Formats: sequence, structure tokens, C-alpha cells
Amino acid sequence: MGILAFLILGLIAGAIAKALIPGRQGGGWLVTLLLGVVGAILGGWLGSVLFGIGLQNFWSLQTWIVAIVGSVIVLLIYGAITGRRRA
Repeated sequence: MGILAFLILGLIAGAIAKALIPGRQGGGWLVTLLLGVVGAILGGWLGSVLFGIGLQNFWSLQTWIVAIVGSVIVLLIYGAITGRRRA
């Protein structure tokens, strides 16, 4: 998968993760892109370690699932870190 496809995957996975998590998350599209890309990397790594599933093909459903799950994990961690700073 190329860099542009990976960035698009990260942006969409980050937006889906923000839609799945209840409540208001801060950050604009750039933060969503960064969290999505980091989440896609994390999801790809966890998927390959645990299930033998990686981020091989952009149009694969497995790729999207591991990217979204990774983005949800990163978004929850980001919310916990930024939530503590504001309180």
C-alpha cells in the first residue's frame, strides 16, 4: 500500500473511530489524520502479531477493521491523556 493510500486509510479510520466513541473529542482533521495513521499502524501491528492479519491491501475488509480498531484504541488513550490535563 502506498503512502497516499495509507494516509487516506488513516484519515477515514480516525473519522470512523471518532464517530464510534461517545462524547466530544477535540482536534480537527489534522489530529484525526495523525491519530488515524498511528491507529492504523498500531492496528496493523496488533493484527499481524495476534491474528496474522496486516495492512496489505487497501480494499480488504480486514485492513479496514484492524485500522479502525487501532484508531479506537489510540483515540481512547489520547482522550485519557488530554482529559487528565484539563481536569
